[in-house]
Amino acid sequence: MFILLAMPVVQIIIFGFALTNEVKNTAIAVWDQAGDPAAVSLIAEMEASRYFEIDKAVSSREELDKVFRLGKIKMALVLPARFGSDLGHFNKASVQLIADASDPNVANTLTGYAAAVIGDYQVRITQERRQPYTIKPEIKMLYNPELRGAYNFVPGVMAMVLLLVCTMMTAITIVRERETGTMEIMLVSPARPLRIIMAKAVPYFLLSVVNITSILLLSVYVLDVPIKGSLLLLLGESFLFTLVSLSLGLLISTRVASQQTALFISLVGLLLPTVMLSGFMFPIENMPLPLRTVSRVVPARWYYNIVRAVMIKGAGLATVWKETLILTGMLLFFMTVAIRSFKIRLA
Repeated sequence: MFILLAMPVVQIIIFGFALTNEVKNTAIAVWDQAGDPAAVSLIAEMEASRYFEIDKAVSSREELDKVFRLGKIKMALVLPARFGSDLGHFNKASVQLIADASDPNVANTLTGYAAAVIGDYQVRITQERRQPYTIKPEIKMLYNPELRGAYNFVPGVMAMVLLLVCTMMTAITIVRERETGTMEIMLVSPARPLRIIMAKAVPYFLLSVVNITSILLLSVYVLDVPIKGSLLLLLGESFLFTLVSLSLGLLISTRVASQQTALFISLVGLLLPTVMLSGFMFPIENMPLPLRTVSRVVPARWYYNIVRAVMIKGAGLATVWKETLILTGMLLFFMTVAIRSFKIRLA
């Protein structure tokens, strides 16, 4: 009854608020090299738009590159030193729009919105003038200048495959032994509960290593997606996420009474949050606060950010330490609860 009555409500809320390609309230940076009234007026126009929130004011190219690698912004507005002077003397000027194209759809949308805001500003300041002003936006796409979809597709698929496969397969292991009666044999053996749980996880960990290797090989040699960062760091983070997924599956397996329930929780309970709330398909900043809060407990969100930062942007551990720490905390929590929930008695 809970599934029949609650699931439609949950789905309509998630589909209604999360499934949108509209980009709004996006954090951007501004590098104002002019500082004149025209530049200040254009920045105010951008900030007044519902699409952008100026999160950072930078003063150098190095600082701009750093905030892009950290993932704090999706786009930057760069105003040249002679912006106001060029408008006043030549009636034309240029600005630069730099977008994080690791997600090409969002990058295209943001630069389109920014160009429209600049166009509106140009029309407003041209009123009652015989010779119109012309502001030309120059667009630069970082990390993915060709705007290839595989750059966003590969990190998302890695997160989805590892979480669903590892969690689903391990979720039915212990409960299957309980249903078939073989759990009694293991309980009377000298093996401790921790060893039983670890033995159930090891085969799927090795299978996940094969999956990670095959995905990376196909990505590099078939899809031409480069690994710009450290391969060892990427593999280490992937193994950490695999352990988180395995521990989550073991937790489910120790808490449910049937394989059907374990499969349902693994597929339905994790598939929707992984696809919709990880940032893979839909920008998290567009979602309402309750869904953004729920997305924080979705492991795939943090792993997706790590893979995109390391693989596409070439970031190091200093950039993804926060996500790594969160995944480590999830691993310890899920594994501790799974071990404590393992029943050494059948009745």
